[in-house]
Amino acid sequence: MANEQRIEKLKELIAKDPTDSFSQYALALEYNGINEPLTAIEILEELLKRDENYLPAYQQLGQMLGKLNKTQEAKQIYRKGMDLAVIQNDEKTAKEIREELEEIEDEW
Repeated sequence: MANEQRIEKLKELIAKDPTDSFSQYALALEYNGINEPLTAIEILEELLKRDENYLPAYQQLGQMLGKLNKTQEAKQIYRKGMDLAVIQNDEKTAKEIREELEEIEDEW
């Protein structure tokens, strides 16, 4: 299925259930995959406003912001994600986010 078809299908799913965090997350990844990172970032930011406990969004949003050299914003998102991962007892994700945060801090 082409990216555009997946995007349309995800939009349909979100229209049926605007609280579907996974579909919004997947939609952001699709937009990022077609080199529309600003749209992807906007979707993830909206997702986190509505569902601040959706852990995967923090890691992806941090990565996207980092690639756009929005370092301070990326650091803030990574820190929030790391805190949430600890609260959710998700040691693997906490470790991954910590490593990404350290990498971005080393660069700047």
